[in-house]
Amino acid sequence: PASVLSRTGFVIMYAGCPIFWSSKLQTEIALSTTEAEYIALLSAMREVLPFLNMMKEIHDVFPLQETKPNFFCRVWEDNRSCINVAENPKFTPRTKHIALKYHHFRRFVTNRTIKINPIDTREQIADIFTKPLDEKQFVYLQKKLCGW
Repeated sequence: PASVLSRTGFVIMYAGCPIFWSSKLQTEIALSTTEAEYIALLSAMREVLPFLNMMKEIHDVFPLQETKPNFFCRVWEDNRSCINVAENPKFTPRTKHIALKYHHFRRFVTNRTIKINPIDTREQIADIFTKPLDEKQFVYLQKKLCGW
């Protein structure tokens, strides 16, 4: 490999349409796949949380419903260890090396503003940005991403 840095990729979708996507090398060396996935998850949350706040502000200015909707984000993660680190506030010997700066979004997971769901790696749309795929898998993920 040309670099020891992991590649982060994610897609933010709203109403089934991609509104933001990113693919870039991480700035720090991850010591495990779990850490690399966790850093990628945080990168996506840095983009999602301001969007959620904007949606809440729009509703406050233009209330279109009597009851205030519950704004939340559903995240699809294909690494179960990453999900465990995000949902469990305790440090373990295998995760204590992950920098504290990556844990700030845990409170959003705890209060269910962010809901992390497991997904099979073959269904992970963001993989189209991060790894080489065979033609069949590429076309499948392209259809999921674009809807055509």
